[in-house]
Amino acid sequence: MPFTNNYTGLAGYSHDPDAASVQAAVLLVNLGTPTAPTAQAVRPYLAEFLADPRVIEYPRWLWWLILNGVILRVRPKRSAHAYGKVWEKRGSPLRFGSEALAAGLQSEILRQRPLAPVKVALAMRYGEPSVMQTIAQLQREGVRRLLVLPLYPQYSGTSTGSVLDAVADTLKKMRWPPELRIVNDYHSHPAHIEALAQSIETWWATNGRGDKLLLSFHGIPERYLHEGDPYFCQCHATARLLRERLQLSEQQMVLSFQSRVGRERWLHPYTDAMVRKLGAEGVRKLDVACPGFAVDCLETLEEIAMQNRDFFVGAGGESLRYIPALNDSEGQVRSLTELVLQHTQGWPEFAADHDPDAARQQRAQAKQRAEAVRASND
Repeated sequence: MPFTNNYTGLAGYSHDPDAASVQAAVLLVNLGTPTAPTAQAVRPYLAEFLADPRVIEYPRWLWWLILNGVILRVRPKRSAHAYGKVWEKRGSPLRFGSEALAAGLQSEILRQRPLAPVKVALAMRYGEPSVMQTIAQLQREGVRRLLVLPLYPQYSGTSTGSVLDAVADTLKKMRWPPELRIVNDYHSHPAHIEALAQSIETWWATNGRGDKLLLSFHGIPERYLHEGDPYFCQCHATARLLRERLQLSEQQMVLSFQSRVGRERWLHPYTDAMVRKLGAEGVRKLDVACPGFAVDCLETLEEIAMQNRDFFVGAGGESLRYIPALNDSEGQVRSLTELVLQHTQGWPEFAADHDPDAARQQRAQAKQRAEAVRASND
């Protein structure tokens, strides 16, 4: 068989390594979003999301009947109405917020490593651009080392675990997959805790401080905790570290879990019950932050800032003030850059003394040696 420089990655894709311009990449992965706030666009997004066995751990045949016979007939219209409340002219907040964060991270990495042949890319676990599409594009661009950074500070099998499934499903179809590293979680990373604390302090400096601070995390079924999922413990660890950094007491800052569905018991206390309880107990101004969400989305902008605001006021509170997610703030960009540099230690592209000219020369010399070996074997 004649030698060729082309190799096949995913089916239908090929790349010439000699033309490589990017050697390493950071892949940010967020949850995903429908393409429009309509039932027609929401339905396939929900179908992909809720069909993931990592998200719903029911027997597949039973869940298929529930999902297709009930949920996908009713929920798309309801969800589309909620998306319509937060949708902007530029699209989904989660989509453009994640894109801005990826751009900010790219800029900061290049500021700290000006000669690094590194690219930051964004994929969505559900919807577009998919993990498979994005990794295939990175391979075409010459990526041989890949750091996957799911935008979930706390690990859960329902979120980060599902991202790992998507990455594994992609790489196992590649004839020559890249070297892979994965950020499992960053719930207690000092730079992340500092970014959260500074964000809250900055917001307080502008808007004043409420009577109490509530940290609302996304919920999961409680049985996942008993089966070994570390999410509940990591949420409490984030809350404890943030409380210590902000020098708040357990009475001044409380924790809850939002977004439960169905009749099964989920992690508690529940956010909707908590805000009603606090409103009824005489809390007038309630500040709410969501440290489990890297970028603002439906769950923060509609569920917290709108739905739970109404629950709080209806129970007797005066105002619920939502403190925005870190989004593409300087604090988040700096903290993620520190995280990336920590997890890519030993990769030449991220070395402070990286010399791209020397690297190109080494690749050229390796090519010449390979050609000499081929010639001697002919």
